[in-house]
Amino acid sequence: MLQIENVSVKVEGKDILKRVSLEIGEAEIHALFGPNASGKSTLAYTIAGFPNYQITEGGICFRGKDLGDLPIEERAKLGIALVFQHPPVIKGVKLSKLLERISKQRVDVSEFPMNPELLGREINNGFSGGERKLSEIIQVISLNPSFVIFDELDAGLDIENLEKLTSVIKDKLCNNGVSILLITHRGDILRFLEPHTAHVMLGGEIIGSSDDWRKTWDTIKEWGYEKCKECPLSPARL
Repeated sequence: MLQIENVSVKVEGKDILKRVSLEIGEAEIHALFGPNASGKSTLAYTIAGFPNYQITEGGICFRGKDLGDLPIEERAKLGIALVFQHPPVIKGVKLSKLLERISKQRVDVSEFPMNPELLGREINNGFSGGERKLSEIIQVISLNPSFVIFDELDAGLDIENLEKLTSVIKDKLCNNGVSILLITHRGDILRFLEPHTAHVMLGGEIIGSSDDWRKTWDTIKEWGYEKCKECPLSPARL
């Protein structure tokens, strides 16, 4: 579904990503581990097509289509969606009106663990952390995507709220064959969504990948990210 080949990225003239390669197949879940400021969010915004994220080398293909300079709205129409780590407040727009405007499929909000009163309020205005992220997930589901990036979904959430959100993701996205990239540095989300493949990013590079995400995460928790450079498949060792 998604093929990233030797992609390097500059943001405001600064080199952030360095020759990143990654492939995600249909209906696959991939985890991208890395500490803060390792380049994880930069990769997410680059895939989504945010302005000012300049690809200086390599390329990205989505279902065989070269994304090139395709703007963010066109990538969204192709089926690419992003759930932000810090969803913004959008004043003057009610959540219910936004859902009516963007929906490609009928979404029954009563199926979600959301207070119905939030639909009549401005988007994310006064929402708790869990309510903001649930609002984002409902918006994404309304777009009927085929590939979703979750940027630090587990940040700032307790286990109870995280379990509720991942239950929605499994029911409405995973069960419908949607591919997912989970970006995390805490790993709490892995209690509920198990990835097919794990990747480790450090200093703007993917330094290793593994089909055994448990072993990867256990290594990170015990020894830290630098230990991943010792993986036989790490580019640092090749």
